[in-house]
Amino acid sequence: MNENLPPCPECSSAYTYEMGALLVCPECGHEWSHSPAAEDGGGEKVIKDSVGNVLADGDTVTVVKTLKVKGSPTGIKAGTKVRNIRLVDGVDGHDIDCKIDGFGPMQLKSSVVKKA
Repeated sequence: MNENLPPCPECSSAYTYEMGALLVCPECGHEWSHSPAAEDGGGEKVIKDSVGNVLADGDTVTVVKTLKVKGSPTGIKAGTKVRNIRLVDGVDGHDIDCKIDGFGPMQLKSSVVKKA
């Protein structure tokens, strides 16, 4: 038995074993994939835009669809450029922190922007 295998996430059994690419618990029968990156703390979270480009802090993005803004008679129109974004762990999927001219600071979802 390999002593480096993690315990079962379901029942915390220490008797896990490898079966191909999966880890198996003999006590509860739970199977899961073993990923060393997740065990090391996950590393950095990769955030992608609406077309799959990887975003980074300081990038310039373009809004791909018109967004309604609560309390504003007009929304953010499609095609609006947003400069110098910051990637954050936001609430409810809002993972971009930015400042938009005419609206001020706000958070956007990466699914509504495209890297410029």
